[in-house]
Amino acid sequence: MTEGTKETLQKMFDTYKDPILEFSGLCHDCEKDVSVVIEMEEDGKTTISGGALYMPLYMPGEDKFLKCEACFEKDSILRNYQECEVFSRVVGYLRPVKQWNKGKKSEYETRVNFKV
Repeated sequence: MTEGTKETLQKMFDTYKDPILEFSGLCHDCEKDVSVVIEMEEDGKTTISGGALYMPLYMPGEDKFLKCEACFEKDSILRNYQECEVFSRVVGYLRPVKQWNKGKKSEYETRVNFKV
């Protein structure tokens, strides 16, 4: 657990005035129901059960991501959690490809990259 995560959890414990926090939702990998329980003991020790909780620091206000214990044991790294926005040049300036019309998108798919 990183220092940023510890600080964030401490703020949550202080805000809710409860030594037990529970996060429920779908597992990020297998999409099964999961409930992650985080308990802080009086000596400051934190115990996590039921899986893993991910809170990306550079995505403030975004949802938290959960993994069940089985998926966490297979791969503890959270993957594929942020949409990758692709920019390309169209009519003289860069724009996100997802904002293009159907014709420009199909033109983009037929483009071929060349190595110089």
